[in-house]
Amino acid sequence: MGLFVFLALIVLVVVYVVALYNGLVTARNSYKNAFAQIDVQLTRRHDLIPNLVETAKAYLAHEHSTLEAVIQARNTAVKGLADAKEKPGDSAAMAQLAASENGLNQSLGRLFAVSEAYPDLKANETMAQLSEELTSTENRVAFARQAYNDSVMTYNNRCEMFPSSFIANSFSFTQAHPLHIEDAAVREAPKVSFA
Repeated sequence: MGLFVFLALIVLVVVYVVALYNGLVTARNSYKNAFAQIDVQLTRRHDLIPNLVETAKAYLAHEHSTLEAVIQARNTAVKGLADAKEKPGDSAAMAQLAASENGLNQSLGRLFAVSEAYPDLKANETMAQLSEELTSTENRVAFARQAYNDSVMTYNNRCEMFPSSFIANSFSFTQAHPLHIEDAAVREAPKVSFA
């Protein structure tokens, strides 16, 4: 009878350890899937930018440096995304991706600021449509990034909480890192004037 109870306890412990391990694998796969959604949206964003630049070229011929800066920032962002796809959750990869996307945001901001001075460009239907698609994509990126960061937090919590932390350490589950892309427009308070 004592042997039966001992074997039952061993089986329960093994089942519990397997459940903890499977929970960690599920959480890791969840944040990797969430990153795949970021990849889809950022790729869409990166694909829109050359069309935006081509449309602006006709109107901004003497703003060549601004257009070149956008293309260079886009190429850097594409490389950052490619590197991050290979190691989603990796601290260095997420930092590189965030930095490249922040650079792209800044260069696009400069392009839109310059385009404000050109009424014909602002009135161009293609430019307006591309700007709207880009804004829509930016919103999708923000939602995908939030889902990714939530998945990373869930995974990291599982890796750090007792008793699954023992399993995480034993099987080399490493911390994942969230993605933080700065958006100056979101952080600025709107200016209201009643004059």
